Amino acid sequence: MQFFVIQRILGQLLIAFSLTLLVPIWVAFYYHDDDLIVFASVFAIMLFLGLLCWYPAKDAKQELRLNDGFIITAGFWIILSFLSALPFLFSPHLDLAQSVFEAVSAFTTTGATVITGLDALPKSVLYYRQQLQWFGGLGVIVFAIAVLPMLGVGGMQLYRAETPGPMHDDKLTPRLRYTAEYLLYVYVGLTLVCALAYWWAGMSWFDAIGHSFSTLSTGGFSTHDASLAYFNSPTIEVIAMIFMVLGSLNFAVHFIAWRKLEMRRYWDDIQARVFVWIILFITAISVIVLMSTGIYKDFWTALRYSCFQLISIISTTGFLTADFSHWPSILPILILGSGFIGGCVGSTAGGFRVIRIILLYKQAIRGIMRLIHPHALLVIKIGQRRVSNDIVQRVGEFGILYMASYLFLSIIFMASGVDVITAFSGVAACFNMVGPGLGEVAVTYGGINDMGLWILSFAMLLGRLEVFTLLVLLMPAFWHK
Repeated sequence: MQFFVIQRILGQLLIAFSLTLLVPIWVAFYYHDDDLIVFASVFAIMLFLGLLCWYPAKDAKQELRLNDGFIITAGFWIILSFLSALPFLFSPHLDLAQSVFEAVSAFTTTGATVITGLDALPKSVLYYRQQLQWFGGLGVIVFAIAVLPMLGVGGMQLYRAETPGPMHDDKLTPRLRYTAEYLLYVYVGLTLVCALAYWWAGMSWFDAIGHSFSTLSTGGFSTHDASLAYFNSPTIEVIAMIFMVLGSLNFAVHFIAWRKLEMRRYWDDIQARVFVWIILFITAISVIVLMSTGIYKDFWTALRYSCFQLISIISTTGFLTADFSHWPSILPILILGSGFIGGCVGSTAGGFRVIRIILLYKQAIRGIMRLIHPHALLVIKIGQRRVSNDIVQRVGEFGILYMASYLFLSIIFMASGVDVITAFSGVAACFNMVGPGLGEVAVTYGGINDMGLWILSFAMLLGRLEVFTLLVLLMPAFWHK
């Protein structure tokens, strides 16, 4: 371990992130919020801690190793989650567990909240929640690679730790820094278009910018308690659905399709195709159930609400226009279960990810075919590309660890005093970064005790860092290497 290098980079990241607080400070000044002093104080604290961490190790210039990347990634997410909780601790006057939960939920783009009365909160606090989700969407470490030249050497270790999905070594450009910059351009560009679309559809500039942040990041925070139902606008809902889907697709595909002006690239991507087919299939089931049970008698109304809620949950965004937890029993489970699938690898969405579902399906089919043809040489392909057995094995290992972590956290959460439905749905919603669950957490997590909130905060971090990045730090062999 190169602890001085780790200390230097963590300090630089804290300094860089402290500068983002200048925007909430300006918002507080513009709207004459009393929280101006709060954000200015948090900015000073974060900047001071960053300088304190960086200065003693400023001359450490060794190249990063893979283990260093894991420590920096996990360490920065954990440290920043606590520091980002300070405005919630001082302004809405939440307790420590609630403040950390709100910050982790924002930073991991989960969208679960313990705050009620959003419409009465200061504009600066509302904006701050949205901004946290936007930065968490593409991954703070990827942002750092794009904007901090000092991470150009050894940056691949951070990139691998931040994006541990299958086949994650692919880059858009030979140099990682330029790859991160191109992803940032796509992210910013889509955010601007989304904000303009929301404004055109009738939102105020403040709401349009805030909701564009949480839509592209697939975060789901809103500036209103009623979420997007506050606007009661089919046009706004259609815009949200389009950009939630775009946020759930591989950003590398966005870049290639736009650069070459070939929209067929989206359909050529197997993840995108499967993702769209899943949405169409579950939406059809939802419409049939809602109309046959009389929840909605009009086809277009049933289609409007079922399609929106499904896209919101499968993209792990978590916007609400209807309380799907009260729909006929099969639908809440089906829709919340779609959050386990999640979006594509290389997107801002959470969940197990579509590519892993595809690989597990192909592995299962190969296992059946081996029973029929024991001596056949069977390979797994994604498109025209052969997938190595090593990648297939890693996906299987990830799947086992993913489900084991989910079950363990659900049992521990249930031990905190919640019922079975709340326990399993709450952990599913936080672990997959969905936001709303069922039972006591269908709308807000304000009724969960502090022990439960700490468990769920850990679940969100574990899901955001895709299990391995965080759990590897708990292995003694990692520190003895």
